[in-house]
Amino acid sequence: MDIFIKNIVDVLKVEVPLSEEEIEGFIEIPPDLEKGDYAFPCFAIAKQLRNAPAKISAELAQKLPTGGIITEIKAIGPYLNFYVSRKMIFKAVLDEVFTKSDSYGCSESGAGKTAVIDYSSPNIAKHLAVHHLRSAVIGNAIHNIYKTIGYKCIGINHLGDWGTQFGQLIVAFKRWGPDTKGHVSIKETGLDITKLNELYVKFHKEAKDNPSLENEARDWFKKLENGNEEAEKTWQYFKDISLSEFQRVYEKLGITFDSYAGESFYNNMLDDTVNRIKDAGLAEISEEALIVNLEEYDMPPCILRKKDDASLYATRDICAAEYRKREYDFNKLIYVVGSEQRLHFKQFFKVLELMGYEWVDDCVHVDFGLIKFKGGKMSTREGKVILLEDLLEESCKIAMEIIEGKNADLENKTEVANQVGIGAIIFSELSTKRVKDVLFDWDEILNFDGETGPYVQYTHARLCSVLRKCGETATNEVNFDLFKEDDELLLVKKLEFLQLTIIRAARHCEPSIISKYLLDLCSTFNRFYQHHRILIDDSELKKARILLIDSVRQVIKNGLSILGLKAPERM
Repeated sequence: MDIFIKNIVDVLKVEVPLSEEEIEGFIEIPPDLEKGDYAFPCFAIAKQLRNAPAKISAELAQKLPTGGIITEIKAIGPYLNFYVSRKMIFKAVLDEVFTKSDSYGCSESGAGKTAVIDYSSPNIAKHLAVHHLRSAVIGNAIHNIYKTIGYKCIGINHLGDWGTQFGQLIVAFKRWGPDTKGHVSIKETGLDITKLNELYVKFHKEAKDNPSLENEARDWFKKLENGNEEAEKTWQYFKDISLSEFQRVYEKLGITFDSYAGESFYNNMLDDTVNRIKDAGLAEISEEALIVNLEEYDMPPCILRKKDDASLYATRDICAAEYRKREYDFNKLIYVVGSEQRLHFKQFFKVLELMGYEWVDDCVHVDFGLIKFKGGKMSTREGKVILLEDLLEESCKIAMEIIEGKNADLENKTEVANQVGIGAIIFSELSTKRVKDVLFDWDEILNFDGETGPYVQYTHARLCSVLRKCGETATNEVNFDLFKEDDELLLVKKLEFLQLTIIRAARHCEPSIISKYLLDLCSTFNRFYQHHRILIDDSELKKARILLIDSVRQVIKNGLSILGLKAPERM
């Protein structure tokens, strides 16, 4: 918590029936300077104090002390407004940005704690497609956010590498796959993820006319479950080919994981998990399946095993949660999975609760809406899918065309086009609240003037250009009394709020809070730059403003990095 907000919290906590964290969460910047530097909305405590917000505000304004950092406290309607020393705010904020540089915005609020983030989680033997994008980029941003506030973060890619579909794929491979005779390994036959996907699609087309293929597939999956050498070897090749492909695409997105432990990882632990559920008296047989009855919680039953004794997603997720608690002793276990799985998470969280695990309160389903294109729903089974790599390449291609038109002599054009093209896609996924559906529109995503990634990146590049033209290196040894303009104050107050913005983003697992902050900061800078020159004759004021805009550059860079974007210095 920075010095100004901490002082306001310390003053308020004496009279306000909220915790320090809750008070901090409500503090905001008023829309104009006449209404103060900070504001506390009294409707947040109206219910507890049983009074009208405006009356609470007026009473608090009379009670609360001023002095030092806080120069005035004024009630304006339901808001309690705080005014602070201008010189102190400029010195404190700009000194801290300059000193901390790339670590500005970091905090220790999560020090000593561990967050496990489960994100992306594609099925093997298929291409990464557009519908895998949201979980990957939202999860990566949340990983970065929690790391920035001091957590030890474990990123897990819970691969879909088990299930009857692998029996189907083995059948398809044996019937229509490449000839393996004379080869040491299946890889030598030229088998790749494209061919695996083609085999998967072919199986379902053929199975429509030949239903016996489904029985054959179930037999092969049973062999795989029972440890058949041929089945296991073939499945492992499928997995190796898939991981190699996934990592290549993840690298383009700048996304990494600490673990690729997928569904198959928990095979040997499932019996113990099911036995614990039975021992707790939670399991029962219904229609030949083993279930946990959740009727009294207004939910369908949680199915643990089907009548053929095969396990389901819920069983594996319960097992995985137990393992992760044992292995990492997490303080947060975050699942970045689409909104269509809400019921699944409610069910398996409830089972964990009924098993007596108090740490279930630390498990969070971070859901998100769909990404929509014109042309309707996509289906891997029918072979109709937009590949993620194709999307990234197309975005980089369009970015290059824009750069060629605007700055054809730019050095490292390919590198910058990739940073802008991929950044545009990532930012488009993170710029609106995650629960909302995202409509993919090229014209909006790559707009340098709209609320987009390229707009934020371009503002950063513009700041770098201005600093190069100044010909001076930023220093914090400036006269802070020279900052007299309201536009300067608005800008420095935006800079101050980076750390609180990151903490709020972590609290809500909501990267769009940071995206919106960066857009507001860029807009505030561009307004400042329209009305105030940097290259001026007054050398002392010039030096002070160089520090100010260098601080804006640094904060934009830090914010983009948290979201998973690069910050080009030239565009």
